[in-house]
Amino acid sequence: MIDLTIYPEVLESNVQYCRDKGITLPTFAMMRNPENVPGKIKDRLKTIGLWDVHPANLYRITWKNEPKDTGGLFGGVNHFVLPSVLTGCHASIIVLAGRWFPTGAHKVGATYGCLIPRLVTGQFDPQRTKAVWPSTGNYCRGGAYISALLACRAIAILPEGMSKERFDWLRSVAGEVIATPGCESNVKEIFDKCWELRESGEDLQIFNQFDEMGNPMWHYTVTGRAVEELLGEYLTDGKRFAGYISASGSGGTLGAGYYLKDKFPRLRVAAAEALQCPTLLYNGYGDHRIEGIGDKHVPWVHDCKETDFVIAVDDEVPMRLLRLFNETIGREVLVRQGVDPHLVDRLDLLGISGIGNVIAAIKFAKFNELTEDDVVLTIATDSMQLYGSRVEELADERGPYTESQAHRDLELLGTVTIDHMKELGYYDRKTMHNLKYFTWIEQQGRDLSELNAQWADHDNYWQRSLGQMERIDELIQSFNDRVGLL
Repeated sequence: MIDLTIYPEVLESNVQYCRDKGITLPTFAMMRNPENVPGKIKDRLKTIGLWDVHPANLYRITWKNEPKDTGGLFGGVNHFVLPSVLTGCHASIIVLAGRWFPTGAHKVGATYGCLIPRLVTGQFDPQRTKAVWPSTGNYCRGGAYISALLACRAIAILPEGMSKERFDWLRSVAGEVIATPGCESNVKEIFDKCWELRESGEDLQIFNQFDEMGNPMWHYTVTGRAVEELLGEYLTDGKRFAGYISASGSGGTLGAGYYLKDKFPRLRVAAAEALQCPTLLYNGYGDHRIEGIGDKHVPWVHDCKETDFVIAVDDEVPMRLLRLFNETIGREVLVRQGVDPHLVDRLDLLGISGIGNVIAAIKFAKFNELTEDDVVLTIATDSMQLYGSRVEELADERGPYTESQAHRDLELLGTVTIDHMKELGYYDRKTMHNLKYFTWIEQQGRDLSELNAQWADHDNYWQRSLGQMERIDELIQSFNDRVGLL
C-alpha cells in the first residue's frame, strides 16, 4: 500500500509553507470531475498558460482540459477516433490524447500520485528535500514540473538519447538534469544513478515510477474513470468494449486497465512493447526508438495477472508513420485516400509511443477478428510537441519525403499483421511476473514476501494498493482546510 503514516511536525511545516506560497491541491475526485474545482481557481486559470509554472495548474491534471494553450477551463475527455479507412481494421480505435495536460503528457498525473501523498502526510519536506525523478522521458518532465509548482528542488534523470525537446524544456524547469548512458531501453543505468544518489548523503527522496504505487493508482483512479465515462458515448446500439491497449512502459498506464476490467468483465488488457526489446514477449533485450515506454525489466507496479496479451511493435513502423502523419505530402495523400481532413489535421496529437500504441491496437483487433461492433481504446501519452526534431532527423537521414514514400507508408499501415504477439495463459502470466525477481529482489532490494503477495494474494494486494483514493482525498481536503486559501 501507499504509506499514509502522518508525521505531524513536518506536516504542520508543509501547511505553513503552502499557505505562504499560495499553494492548494486538487483532490483525485476533482481530477476525475474538474467541474468541482473551486471557482477562484477557475478564475485564475482563465489567465494562465497550460505550461506556466503556476500552482493553479495543479488543477489542470485531468483528461478534461479544454484544448487550449492559454486560459482554458474544462470540458469532455480529450480523445479522437481512428476509422477503418485509416487503420485497416473493422473495429473503431479510440485514442485518449495526453497533449492537453501541463507539460504536454499525462505523466504529470502519475508524478502527482507519487508525490502528493507524501506531502500531505509530512513524509516529504519541500523546503529541505530534493525530489528525484528517474525516467525514460515524460515522467521526469512531469516530476520536475510538479516540483516547480510546489517551489521545491528537483533532480530529473533520463537517458541521453531522448529527444532534444525533452532536454531543452527540462533544463528550464528542473534544478538539475542528469543524462544517463544509452537510449530508451537503458533503464538499469537510471536505477544505478539512483543508488549513487542515495549513497551521496544528500537529503533527497527518489520517486521511481517503476515501483511507486502512486503511478498506477493515479491511472486506476483518474484515467480508468475517464475511459469509463467516455465509453458511455460510444457503447450504443450493441457495441462492445473489447480491448484496452497500453505500452508496458513503467506499468502505470496499465493501471487504468485493471479498473476497467472490474467495470467490463469481458474486457482484455494488452501490454505493448518494442519488437527490438521484447522483454515481456521473448524475455528479450535491445535498443529501440519508441521513446517513453521503458524496457529490459518488468515494472514492480505491473499487475501481470491482469494482463491478457503482449504485443510487440517493430519500431520502424512508428518512425515511418511519424512522417506520413506530419509531413505535408503525407497528409495530402491521406486526405486523397478518404481520411477526414479534420482528423488528418489532428494526427499530430500522436507522439511516437502513441503511434506505437495504435499499431498494437490494430494488431489486437485483427488477431481477435473484431468487427464494426467492437471498440478498442488506447493512449497517446504525448504529441508531436516533443518530437519535431525527430522528423527533421529522419529527413536528414532518409531525404525529402515524397508522394511515393507516403503511399508505401500508408500501405504499411493498412497491412499490419498479427506477428509477434501472444495471448497469455495462466503460466505465461506467471512467467512474466517471475521476471520481477531479478530486477526488484536481486538488484533493487525489494521484499520477496511482497513479490509473492502480488501473485498469491492477488486481489487483496492490488485492491489495497490501488484503491486508496478516498483516504488520500480526505488527507488532501484536510490539508487544504488547514492551508485556508480556498
